[in-house]
Amino acid sequence: MKSRSLRRAAARGMTLIEIMVVLVIIGLIASVVAVNVISQQNRAQREKAKTDVQNIANQGVDAFRVAKGRYPTTEEGLKVLIQEGFLRPNNDKGQLVDPWQHEYIYVYPGQVHQDSYDVKSFGPDGQPGGDGDNADIVNY
Repeated sequence: MKSRSLRRAAARGMTLIEIMVVLVIIGLIASVVAVNVISQQNRAQREKAKTDVQNIANQGVDAFRVAKGRYPTTEEGLKVLIQEGFLRPNNDKGQLVDPWQHEYIYVYPGQVHQDSYDVKSFGPDGQPGGDGDNADIVNY
């Protein structure tokens, strides 16, 4: 008798409550993973922008100054560095863009480095200034 009732219980499968509990657990795990992945992606984008700004400054602007004896003007901007072959564009439009698809900014004389130049990204929000994750990224 007991073996017959055990077979029936096994044949019925999972109840609706059991399925819902499993779905809730999967949802919780997925949300924890998503939060961690998004924060890592934001950090990686900021690090990429910092590296790009330094590379533009060192391999582009400083190399231009050594070769030409002067810094590019603000009007010439980063375009002259691409035209002269000091840097290569990183998008289809022939521009240097940050991980958030905003153009990098070049200013001479600089606002942060008043005796030389600034190369910067306005960060994820694309606006000057900002705090925390939205702060500008400027060459050091």
